[in-house]
Amino acid sequence: MAIEEQNLRLIFGLKLSQYRAEKGYSLKALAAKANMSVSYLNEIEKGKKYPKAEKVMALAKALGKNYDDLVSLKLGQRLSPLADLLKTSILNEIPFEVFGVDQTDVLQIMANAPTRFSALVDTIVKIARSYDMKVEHLLLGALRSYQEMHNNYFEDLEEAAEKFLDQQGWTDNPVTDELLDAYLRENHNYEIDYDHLPNSRDLSGLRSVFLPGSNPVLLINGKMLPAQRAFAIAREIGYEYLGLNNRVTTSSWVKVESFDQLLNNMKASYFAGALLLKRKSMLEDLERFFSMPRWDGSILTDMAANQRATPEMLFHRMTQLIGHHFGITQFYFLRFNHNTGTGQYNLTKELHFSRLHNPHGVGLSEHYCRRWITLNLLDQLSRKGNGDEDQSPLIGVQRSRFYQTESEYFNISLARPLMLTPGTNSCVTLGFLMNSTFRKKAPFSEDETITTRTVNETCERCAITDCQERAAEPIQHTRELAQERREAALERLREEFGSKG
Repeated sequence: MAIEEQNLRLIFGLKLSQYRAEKGYSLKALAAKANMSVSYLNEIEKGKKYPKAEKVMALAKALGKNYDDLVSLKLGQRLSPLADLLKTSILNEIPFEVFGVDQTDVLQIMANAPTRFSALVDTIVKIARSYDMKVEHLLLGALRSYQEMHNNYFEDLEEAAEKFLDQQGWTDNPVTDELLDAYLRENHNYEIDYDHLPNSRDLSGLRSVFLPGSNPVLLINGKMLPAQRAFAIAREIGYEYLGLNNRVTTSSWVKVESFDQLLNNMKASYFAGALLLKRKSMLEDLERFFSMPRWDGSILTDMAANQRATPEMLFHRMTQLIGHHFGITQFYFLRFNHNTGTGQYNLTKELHFSRLHNPHGVGLSEHYCRRWITLNLLDQLSRKGNGDEDQSPLIGVQRSRFYQTESEYFNISLARPLMLTPGTNSCVTLGFLMNSTFRKKAPFSEDETITTRTVNETCERCAITDCQERAAEPIQHTRELAQERREAALERLREEFGSKG
């Protein structure tokens, strides 16, 4: 639906609501005067319906207005900031509906203080521009919030994957990339190519590209691991099986056009994960994992091997199941990339469940704490080298206590080289808040052989004075201390002169 048409309904509804309030009419009273139902009038005011000409005439007469007063796109001086905001795409980019919020309810709130709200939005836009935030960042942030709001668990997608497996008779056997390839070719007339992407100078870093048509083409990067190829094809099957037509066409975000595309990609990806890492077998593995009396990292690496999964696939699937099935809801998922030979570590993905945990992205080019197990593993992998002869991931575990807080996390990390980006290593981490629930569910968390370290967010924000791993001076912390001293000095000044008065 065109933005202009949507705004036409919204503006008409706002004006109608404003005129009704000026007259002091209730919805019921105006509905009676205009000879229409209360429910229909309510839908008009909420911007869901636009009345026909005769209905507009009836409303104008009931309100003592001219026809043109109601249909004009001018909102009047008081609501003019709102009109300016509606001319932009900002409100239409935010997927209010997925969070159970009606866009018209937001507009009603804005209408009560349009100048202030417009100024607030303008401020947010300026902040976003200052940090080079684009629409893609907003949409990706909204998608992460949507996943976190649902604890990253979607029963309908789990059931869809299990129904598909049952239909194909694949419930008891491993689902391989060869099996998925044959299904997609035979049932949906796909052409699947594994050679073009690896030989393309500009596209060799992409995992897959979809080209629509009567005989669709799926380009798969043949350099990927079998598990990655299987995931790419399974996601394509997810698009077809779930009937998701509004979609992205590349594995990485070359261009994001709408939230629906991101949401559908998430659904297809979730379906793929549930197809390859079946819920029943995963829950059996996780039962064994959480029943360990002492820490044994080989259980996780064996799980990844048995499930034919990369570390990221395994950990991401765990985030989908442990909250719903094990009651462990306070945790985070992080993915860091590191270019070997550099001191730069980039946080490329994060999900936080139940709250925003530490650590999290700061987005200000600061230096993340070198005491984290994640960065330690990436350093180890960098020193080890990334020869093709050994693709087994490094595994590490650490209890992390955040400096001068009550927060302590049990962190499990897996690091490996990236197949499509030579010289780049990746590490995924699951960090569980060490609360009573997790301690009870995971007895291995109390294993005394596991290293416990005091950590912080970034070097720039850290007050630890004896840190041997510091990569940058505590600039932000120093500024905060100076601000605290100024505030304390001002308070003493007020008390001194107040006592003299």
